[in-house]
Amino acid sequence: MTTNSKSSFFFRFLNLIERGGNALPNPATLFASFAVGVLILSFVGYYLDWQALHPATGETIRVTNLLSNDGFRRIVLEMVENYTGFAPLGIVMVALLGIGIAESSGLIGSVIRLLVLKSPAKLLTFVIVFTGILSNIASDLGYILVIPLAGIIFHSVGRHPVAGMAAAFAGVSGGFSANLLIGTIDPLLAGLSTEAARILDPEYYVLPTANYYFMVVSTVMLSILGTLVTEKIVEPRLGNYEGDVKPEVMEKLSAAERKGLKWVMVAGAAWLLLFAVGLFPDQGFLRGTDNTILHSPLIKGFIAFLFFMMASLGIVYGFATKKFKSDNDVVKGMSDSFKTLSSFLVLVFFAAQFVAYFKWSNLGLVLAIKGASVLQSADLSLVSLIIFFVLLTGFINLLMGSASAKWAIMGPVFIPMFMLLGYSPELSQAIFRVGDSVTNIISPMMSFFALIIIYFEKYQKNTGLGTLISTMMPYTIVFTIFWTLLLIGWVMLELPLGPEAPVHYVR
Repeated sequence: MTTNSKSSFFFRFLNLIERGGNALPNPATLFASFAVGVLILSFVGYYLDWQALHPATGETIRVTNLLSNDGFRRIVLEMVENYTGFAPLGIVMVALLGIGIAESSGLIGSVIRLLVLKSPAKLLTFVIVFTGILSNIASDLGYILVIPLAGIIFHSVGRHPVAGMAAAFAGVSGGFSANLLIGTIDPLLAGLSTEAARILDPEYYVLPTANYYFMVVSTVMLSILGTLVTEKIVEPRLGNYEGDVKPEVMEKLSAAERKGLKWVMVAGAAWLLLFAVGLFPDQGFLRGTDNTILHSPLIKGFIAFLFFMMASLGIVYGFATKKFKSDNDVVKGMSDSFKTLSSFLVLVFFAAQFVAYFKWSNLGLVLAIKGASVLQSADLSLVSLIIFFVLLTGFINLLMGSASAKWAIMGPVFIPMFMLLGYSPELSQAIFRVGDSVTNIISPMMSFFALIIIYFEKYQKNTGLGTLISTMMPYTIVFTIFWTLLLIGWVMLELPLGPEAPVHYVR
């Protein structure tokens, strides 16, 4: 690949971002620093009499000093409660228990292989991108399995393997927030959004399905866009593969794996029958207390059902294929899924304290009211706000990789701000998800970025940061433009973003 002076300047700029990002402390340390910063700001704000007039109640909101006797007692006495009561913590842990069983049984991997192997040649690129997006339900499975597998598949049919991996990477990471199913990211962000919304409205609850309708449509659109970018831009730029790596044989599903999938289909049909019997008849046992589907335990308690479904399907598949031989194997799968949570558990402790302090101090509420006032005086249209927020989130993503860490910081500021302007927390979350996803594939701060470079190096020697970024940049540009336009069109039509997730907020 040739590199002109303009691209060299651009790569130097990105290398500068990488060095700056690597110089930042660990995210847990950052949140600890933010928590201390909130304590100091609460002291300063209290003595400078920072205040704002609540536009809904007319109440004067003043900053509370947390470096006082009362503040110290609250910090000490509620530290454990802040941690254990932090909404995303339990949600992610329960979801991962079920997904861990399905992953360790081999079910998720077999479904992905079947989906790819049965695809027509003309639809191969689409299926790769589409599968990459769907793999997000299983946390990091897409990075570990789908991306290298896409290179093998493309290579086996005579296409450039790097193009296949780029297409998969675009789906797995660039389409991170989209899916046809509810994954771990949905309840995680919803929990953080709930915490942020309650700064203004203590009774507000953001459902895990808050952006479901929008994300389903986004999945189809991104799969089409990813296909076009791969076949019209990326693959022609790469040319024919002339490396020395020989094509690998793609293994078909074994008889045991096919048998396991058949039993999974039976178990899945049983779940669908249970849902149908519980939801559709009047007074069905899965309907809500008001006899509606939207308030049903299936919607509000989706994490529990996600656990039961993934666990049961994984157990059925594991024992049918002999991958599981006893209950010890099932428990081991659950335990292994928790190994990935160690750093998350540490991060959440400090994030929970930061969010709690931010709420107690009233800094978030005062900042939101003042910020909303500035935005109102600027007379920005909703379209301008969406574009601004998408670009801001995308830029921050270049410096900070974790979606939950970013939203834990941005949510308490932007959700109340948008609520005061009359826009729902669900809309703020949807805008964030678009901006957070589109720059993942060019962000050196993305945790798997170095691994993707290693994947590329298998087929293309001397692959570096510039090679990967220049390959993925077309996806970022196209995804940013068209995904933002889709969201703007969605909002203009005032379509619900998900079940009970309107565009506007009415107190």
